[in-house]
Amino acid sequence: MSAVNRIALVEEFLERQSRLDTLRFITCGSVDDGKSTLIGRLLFESHALFDDQVEALKNDSKRMGTQGGEIDFALLVDGLAAEREQGITIDVAYRFFSTDRRKFIVADTPGHEQYTRNMVTGASTAQVAVILIDARQGVLPQTRRHSFIASLLGIRHVVVAVNKMDLVQSSKEVFDRIVADYASFAKRLAFESITPIPLSALRGDNIITRSAHTPWYHGPTLMGYLETVPVHRADAMRPFRMAVQWVNRPSDQFRGFSGLIVSGSVARGDAVRVLPSGVTAHVQDIFVGTESRAHAVPEQSVTITLDREIDASRGDVFAAADSPCEVADQFEATLVWMDQSTGHTGRSYILKLGSATVSASITDIKCRFNIQTLDEVPARQLNLNEIGTVKLSLDRLLPFDPHREIPDMGAFILVDRFTNATVAAGMIHFALRRSKNVHRQSLTIDRAARELQNGHRARCIWLTGLSGSGKSTIANELERRLHARGMKTFVLDGDNIRHGLNKDLGFTDADRVENIRRVAEVARLMVDAGIVVITAFISPFRAEREMARLLFGQDEFIEVFVDTPIAVAESRDPKGLYKKARRGEIPNFTGINSPYEAPVHPEITIRSHETSVDESVGRIVLYLDSPH
Repeated sequence: MSAVNRIALVEEFLERQSRLDTLRFITCGSVDDGKSTLIGRLLFESHALFDDQVEALKNDSKRMGTQGGEIDFALLVDGLAAEREQGITIDVAYRFFSTDRRKFIVADTPGHEQYTRNMVTGASTAQVAVILIDARQGVLPQTRRHSFIASLLGIRHVVVAVNKMDLVQSSKEVFDRIVADYASFAKRLAFESITPIPLSALRGDNIITRSAHTPWYHGPTLMGYLETVPVHRADAMRPFRMAVQWVNRPSDQFRGFSGLIVSGSVARGDAVRVLPSGVTAHVQDIFVGTESRAHAVPEQSVTITLDREIDASRGDVFAAADSPCEVADQFEATLVWMDQSTGHTGRSYILKLGSATVSASITDIKCRFNIQTLDEVPARQLNLNEIGTVKLSLDRLLPFDPHREIPDMGAFILVDRFTNATVAAGMIHFALRRSKNVHRQSLTIDRAARELQNGHRARCIWLTGLSGSGKSTIANELERRLHARGMKTFVLDGDNIRHGLNKDLGFTDADRVENIRRVAEVARLMVDAGIVVITAFISPFRAEREMARLLFGQDEFIEVFVDTPIAVAESRDPKGLYKKARRGEIPNFTGINSPYEAPVHPEITIRSHETSVDESVGRIVLYLDSPH
């Protein structure tokens, strides 16, 4: 064959491929159900491997010896050394292959419970889930968890792939029992179709061709199903949405707004509404790269120019003017908790939705779900891999659509402020009614007027440290000295607050978080009143102290770490609490059986075992008097 003919054949093949649609699917389920082997078999049987890859696979299989000299198809997907050594999947592995009928992107997701977060990542863009079940094990808790997450994330088509049928003599009774068990569980999930298929990924049964080992099965092969399942995206039929990723200003003559279209289409002349501001304008031009286009569709990254100057920035959303998305700062949502640290009511996180980044706190945990039954269970916290319904409060308005309507506009993550770890993935249900009905009232007399009348600045001086460190003693003396100067002051002391405002709270981690949240809000009101407020709380968790700091303006929050070794604090033991804690009479006592997270960068550090009360107070007063 001549070079010209070879080029023509390649071009013809590429043209055919360009006309094919793409199916994104995941394989998931419990540990050692054969997910990686199944994908490896699909790649091998669909001729998606080059000769050198097949030869390398044969050599690796012999070297690893996991299949007694036969090909170990899992090695095609398990690329990490730790995965090959342990025979498990840890990270999400993406693979691309194609047939004459469709192109595929498959995500092999881990089965271990500790890697649930990776499964969520893989499922977030999938259209079909292949749930593998070991025929010997049946439906397991992780099978249920992955199915529930797939349903929550909007996957509507599921294959129940009962694998390793060769190890149960291809028993129809075993297959039927597993299918019935899964169907009973899945009744409460939002799947549109559930297709059970008996498989042996290792032998290739019912993967590409129908197996003679299961003559009683008359359904599709796995590849036949994947090639024909209807998964036409509805994005193009939904209203136009584009989150602004950046403002494109290559020169003074050009100002455009760049982002990814997640739903709907847009054309020159269309009216768009910019949210949350609500300003409207018309599309002047659309650029894909440097090429001007008359219109654009979902999954295209574009730059849009408008017919007039408007104020928009990263995180804002361009929406169809006649069908805009909602805007709110309080939501009900489902969370999949993915971190070792516990999720508590009142704790503050960073929320990321699309290109928007805002501060958010969990205001209520309504329930968590029992993975076995999907029943709602009352809860006050969320632990690793738990799924629950919560209420969230944000520090500013956020454009959104409910996740069930436009997934990309309702899916978000929560990020820990200190570790930058993703602690949860969330799906917005709806805005809370009070988000629309409660508005800040503008008052004539503001903080500046109150400070002017008082003759001094309002501040929050936040003393933190172990019980017995001397916080209350220092706070009391500090107020006395400032009061003598004629300053308006007030001390919020931990014990005093628990006699009234917070007498309903105990000392669990969740209660401690709520205790500090309430105190911080009260302190902010007092600062707004023009008062110097002094707080004396153990406030053991760094996240809550940071949450408190964020409520105040620059230089208004002064963190004072009363750094006293626990041995010294315990030797003082003014209330006898350490002795009771050592005897086991006080659970959750900070420093003994509950942690204290020391400040990293406090404005002032006082070592009360080395410094007198007068000297300690003098340092704080000097800081207040110094310009900052």
